[in-house]
Amino acid sequence: MTATPGARPQLAVSAVIFRNDQLLLVRRAREPGRGLYSVPGGRVEHGETLHEAAAREVREETSLAIDIVGFAGWREVLPDLAAGRAGHYLVISFAARWRDGEVALNDELDEFRWLDAASFDDLTASRTLRTTQGLRGIVGAARKLIEA
Repeated sequence: MTATPGARPQLAVSAVIFRNDQLLLVRRAREPGRGLYSVPGGRVEHGETLHEAAAREVREETSLAIDIVGFAGWREVLPDLAAGRAGHYLVISFAARWRDGEVALNDELDEFRWLDAASFDDLTASRTLRTTQGLRGIVGAARKLIEA
């Protein structure tokens, strides 16, 4: 694959948010990943810490306030034009606890679900929920941090 002149990988964050025994999933309303369930997140802005970026993205996308618990993992998203992905992203994911607010989605998302955290693996394994690549592993790592 030939690199686009001036194109560079971008740093992004996401947060797996737990409220009691539930976790928040959101459905993407735009490409890349339109129609897939994921967790809130987005690009890190210049001069912003990763924790600040995660809290800001969650606030912008869902109106929720969160407390970061810890690092849950990372994934790399490579360009795949056939899948509608032109960008190259390194996504740093965190486990977080819901602190305050009710979900109010911005236009990047079109649906949300608070799911029983224990049933997440069953729903993704049975393909009842179509999720973004790597989400199952990130959610599993985040659950371990929350339950510790």
